[in-house]
Amino acid sequence: MLFPTGSHRFFSSQLKFTTSDSCDRIKDEFQFLQAQYHSLKLECDKLASEKSEMQRHYIMVSHAAEIVKRLNGICAQVLPYLSQEHQQQVLAAIERAKQVTPPEMNSIIRQQLQAHQLSQLQGLALPMTPLPLGLSQPTLPAVTTSSGLFSLSSLLASQAQLAKEEKASRDGVDSHREEDGDKSD
Repeated sequence: MLFPTGSHRFFSSQLKFTTSDSCDRIKDEFQFLQAQYHSLKLECDKLASEKSEMQRHYIMVSHAAEIVKRLNGICAQVLPYLSQEHQQQVLAAIERAKQVTPPEMNSIIRQQLQAHQLSQLQGLALPMTPLPLGLSQPTLPAVTTSSGLFSLSSLLASQAQLAKEEKASRDGVDSHREEDGDKSD
């Protein structure tokens, strides 16, 4: 025998597990595995939502690229009908547009979003109160290239709508002036 008699009893008593100890140990392991499963499931759900968001951004970028391609074709078709001076201006503008960097794009988008938000606030005729001391103006979140393109496209759509409304209101004012002029004669 390798162990003295006293130590043999110690090891045999340590190796004897009761049913309740085994069940408790299994229960603890099950709870640990369940917690791991839950955290992995949350991570999987998060990755799935990120994947769908990335796919959505990819589709928007593809859509924007298709729009750019079509607009470039339209410019190429219309360019020969312009005067030489206008052709040079359009070609210079196209070259500048091709060289826009992401930081410049973010800056342009921020400026236009702020202008759009300001025009909406003015349209609502809400009084603009100054911020209390210590509070700063809320800043816009950073815009990524893909979200920037989406923001730019929606911003351009809203700008076009605002321009139409502004033109319609100007036309309405001009027609009223003409009617007033006719009445005064």
